[in-house]
Amino acid sequence: MNPLHLLTRYFRASLSAQAQYPGTTVLMTVGAFAVNFIEIFGIAALFSRFGQVRGWSFGEVALFYGLVSISFGISDFLSRGFDVLGTEFIRTGNFDRVLLRPRSLALQLIGYDFRLRTMGRVLQGLLIVAIATQTLHFHWTLAAVGLAAWTVAGGVALFFGLLVLQGTLSFWTVEGLEVANVLTYGGVQAAQFPLSLYAPWFRGFLTFVVPLACVAYFPVVALLGRHDPLGAPDWFLPLSPIFGVIFLAVSFWAWGFGVRRYTSTGS
Repeated sequence: MNPLHLLTRYFRASLSAQAQYPGTTVLMTVGAFAVNFIEIFGIAALFSRFGQVRGWSFGEVALFYGLVSISFGISDFLSRGFDVLGTEFIRTGNFDRVLLRPRSLALQLIGYDFRLRTMGRVLQGLLIVAIATQTLHFHWTLAAVGLAAWTVAGGVALFFGLLVLQGTLSFWTVEGLEVANVLTYGGVQAAQFPLSLYAPWFRGFLTFVVPLACVAYFPVVALLGRHDPLGAPDWFLPLSPIFGVIFLAVSFWAWGFGVRRYTSTGS
C-alpha cells in the first residue's frame, strides 16, 4: 500500500466516523466559521472609525487576514496527530504502537484525525479574501492567483512546522505545553496584520526566529503591488514563502531528534 493510498484510507475512515453524527459535524463547522468571522467585524469597526492605519486600508488588511486564515485552517486540518501527541499518544503509550507499524510516523499522525470543522476557518478565509477583492477592486490575474497559492503553501508549511515542534516538545514534557500556543494561535493572530504595525523587536522575531512575515506579510505586499515600507527589496517579496518550507524541514529535523530520544512509557 503506497503512502498516498494509505492516507486516502485514513481520510475516508475519518470522514465516515464524522458522518455518524452529521448534525454535530455541521454545527461545529458553522461554529468555527462564525466565531472566527466575528473578528473581521471588529477590524472593520476599527477602520471605519479611524480610516487607514499607518497607510494600510481595511481591504489590504482583510487580504492579509484571509490568506493567513486559509493557511492555518489547512495546516490544522492536516496536523491533529501532532497537536495531541502528548495526551493521546505518549502519555497513553499509543506512540509505542505507532512505532511498530511499518509506515512513516508523520504519515500516521497526519492521518490520525481529519477534522471537518477546521474547514470553517478555511471557508471564512476564502470569504474574507472575496471581501478584500471587492473592497480593493482587485483584479485576479493568473500571476496573482499563482502568488496567492504560493503564499498559502508557504503558510501551511510554516504553521504545520510549528505544530510539529509543539508535538516534539511532548517527548520531554509528556503533556502538551499550553505555552506553545503562543507561537501557533498567537502567531496566526500576529500574521493577520501588516508587519509594519508592530514594534521593531517584534518584527525581528516574526522575520528571523519564526518567519511568519515571510509567509504572510512579504508575499501579500507583492500581491498588492506595493513597495515594502520596511525596505525589503521587491525581488525578495514573492520568493519569501520558501522560508516556510525551510522552517518545516527544520521542524522535522527536530522531530527526528525527539523520536530518537523517546524512551517509551514503560507500560
